[in-house]
Amino acid sequence: MTRFFRLLASGIAAFVLAAFPFVTGPAIAGEELSVADTGRELAEKYRGRAPVQWGEHFPGIIDSLPPSGDAQNPASRTLALTFDACEGGTDTRIIALLREHKIPATIFATNIWLRRNQTVAHDLAADPLFTLACHGKRHKPASVNGRTAYGIAGTKSIPALVEEVEDNARAIAAVTGKRPRWYRSGTAHYDDVAVAVIFDLGLAVAGYALSADQGASLPAREVARNLLRAPDRAIVLMHLNHPESGTYQGLATALPTLLEKGVRFVGLE
Repeated sequence: MTRFFRLLASGIAAFVLAAFPFVTGPAIAGEELSVADTGRELAEKYRGRAPVQWGEHFPGIIDSLPPSGDAQNPASRTLALTFDACEGGTDTRIIALLREHKIPATIFATNIWLRRNQTVAHDLAADPLFTLACHGKRHKPASVNGRTAYGIAGTKSIPALVEEVEDNARAIAAVTGKRPRWYRSGTAHYDDVAVAVIFDLGLAVAGYALSADQGASLPAREVARNLLRAPDRAIVLMHLNHPESGTYQGLATALPTLLEKGVRFVGLE
């Protein structure tokens, strides 16, 4: 498993650098700069560069895991379950289900959710099954010019994007004791300059290969059907903050079959 995560980390870095040759790497992350100063530095770095791509899937956004190189069992599937915690409460049944089956998962949390669910957040941070990752300060699409997705206005500039990302990263670090490694924007929409900026902040950009619950809008039977059909190495997107949805029951229905088929689950680390 350790080898798998080394492959994952090296594969992500190579993938992003190939997609964005003008990105020199996460030079900003870890420096003792204020969020405002970081925003100004990155705005200067990308001065004059206009976005040419916008959406959920394009080079630089990580939708799938890299090949694991599992020669012993090449037919097995590996899935990464991820759950967005946008705002509101928590479907604690999902957490209990994952613990029951010892399934690792990555929770993408906004500052809004962290404030409203402090006890749950610290509980997840203390459990090695779970990884807390970034979902934005205010759940905004990652834009440098205010693009909108699903009626939600994105960040309007590079400094605003840095505030959205970095304030969230620092809030996650305050809970976990370590800087997060992954970012998924509100609505999972990005422009290409925003992706480069996020990488400069030391974060990999998470997309998804499968939206299993379609924004927590699907009934349980459709969530289960989507999970059972998940392709190998898929990063699977679901939601943790909608207990009224079909997400929990769909996951509970699909998990026993997936485990019986030998599917391996990994977190994003």
